[in-house]
Amino acid sequence: QVRVVESGGGLVQAGGSLRLSCTVSGTTTFSTYGLGWFRLAPGNEREFVATIQGGSTSYADSVKGRFTISRDNAKNTVFLQMDSLKPDDTAVYYCVADSPPLLIRSSWYSLENWDYWGQGTQVTVSS
Repeated sequence: QVRVVESGGGLVQAGGSLRLSCTVSGTTTFSTYGLGWFRLAPGNEREFVATIQGGSTSYADSVKGRFTISRDNAKNTVFLQMDSLKPDDTAVYYCVADSPPLLIRSSWYSLENWDYWGQGTQVTVSS
């Protein structure tokens, strides 16, 4: 059974950095998975943040240039490096995984298209 667990959230001042980690267990084919991050802020809908699909990455316009998604296949882990954080980045961040990976680009941006997701980790950015 595939399990997705996020870590690394916390409280940071505006302009600071955090690195989120997400470990996917229960699979021996992690290297073939598509991976991503979504976030949910109070009063907002769940929002796509970033994805890594094979060698390709894609980011929401709101985080482009500030966030970086990467993966370590040897550790079954995906990371989200978040720099220049803003109060608007405050949200619960969810890691998502899909196998086989989502081939249609437009499907990356909707949570319901992903097979697995974690419980989320809280990120709070103070002004």
